[in-house]
Amino acid sequence: MTDTSVTNEKTGTAAFSSFEWMLAGRYLRSRRKEAFISVIAGFSFLGIMLGVATLIIVMAVMNGFRTELLDRILGLNGHLIMNPIGAPLNDYETLSERLEKVEGVSIAIPLVEGQALVSGVIDNGTGALVRGLREADIKRITTIAEGVTNPKGTGQGRGTLDGFDAEEGAAIGYRLADSLGLQLGDDITLISPKGDVTPFGVTPRIKSYPVNAIFDVGMSEYDASFVFIPLEEAQLYFNKEEGVDVIDIYVDDPDKVDEYRQPIEVAAQRQLFLSDWRQRNASLTSALNVERNVMFMILTLIILVAALNIISGLIMLVKDKSHDIAILRTMGTTRGAVMRVFMITGSAIGILGTLVGFLLGVLICAYIKEIQDFVTWITGNNPWDPTVRFLSDIPARMDMTETLWILAMALALSFLATLFPAWRAAKLDPVEALRYE
Repeated sequence: MTDTSVTNEKTGTAAFSSFEWMLAGRYLRSRRKEAFISVIAGFSFLGIMLGVATLIIVMAVMNGFRTELLDRILGLNGHLIMNPIGAPLNDYETLSERLEKVEGVSIAIPLVEGQALVSGVIDNGTGALVRGLREADIKRITTIAEGVTNPKGTGQGRGTLDGFDAEEGAAIGYRLADSLGLQLGDDITLISPKGDVTPFGVTPRIKSYPVNAIFDVGMSEYDASFVFIPLEEAQLYFNKEEGVDVIDIYVDDPDKVDEYRQPIEVAAQRQLFLSDWRQRNASLTSALNVERNVMFMILTLIILVAALNIISGLIMLVKDKSHDIAILRTMGTTRGAVMRVFMITGSAIGILGTLVGFLLGVLICAYIKEIQDFVTWITGNNPWDPTVRFLSDIPARMDMTETLWILAMALALSFLATLFPAWRAAKLDPVEALRYE
């Protein structure tokens, strides 16, 4: 039988007994002469609480920002883009029908695309990306269809997409409409340098379209630069005759675009070049991933500093309680019991701080929109300027696996921080501690 078992039998206590918990609780409660130690314990608790809460909030915002940004980008752009090689895409109607029969392909949208200078009521022309789509197709792009009815935007969408082809009008973003002073029914003028060829050279092509719909997709860059017109009008305007520039292909799982490449190439029955959303947004996704990882490492230091505070607080507590430890040891308390007392003391700080930090982080993530509105009301300025950050609101999306890893890391660091002070307490020689008493 080991020394610990024998001593436990003599003292009548077991590992993590009520005696050990009671003693750890007394050490956690402040007394006048231990006020400084209690202050250190309090700062350790606040450090872990704020570290866990901040890490959860920042990672949730980073996840939400990435998800929302990619959703908005992919909402207006296909997951795969088919470009023709050799022959133009004059058979786009039958081709898009064949592509939509491929398993996993949800939508195949032919479109004409080009750059143009646009102007409106206010005489300050600006560049825009003009896309020509069929009415049935633009209604199937959820981001645009919902952008007119405002389910995700800031409430600036208006008008309708009904009769988009017949009325030969345009759908524009609300920020573009504001910058040009346009309302529903006003004319937006498109100016393209690639116009008609005359004996005097190429003349710019100028044509006006009535604004029938104003959309709000919640991404400022798109709301300020996109113009949609009927496909036939775009073909005439950009001299595409009967063809289209590309076919945007939307799939069920954008993260598995490589699995759709071969079936799409087989269904196309022609030479083509396929590019996917990852290739076109490689720099953006890479930057987001790097920023996310760096933020995680930096904010983890907050929890690490709090864990170091636990170590310093417990070491000071051991030094202050050396007389008590010596008496307990002479009364038969085992080294293991003393070690567990200080482990319980330090771990309690870490566990409580982690749990409170978790609740605080979840609460802020759940009400982040209301907090943003409150800060805007107090300061008079929007802390989340959509013209700078692309999105209209602060997004927050908690990942359960990631959150559990944060909690596990905080608890592990808190537990490891107790080992050295607890070991020092257990190794304390009662004879030496009482020699000068």
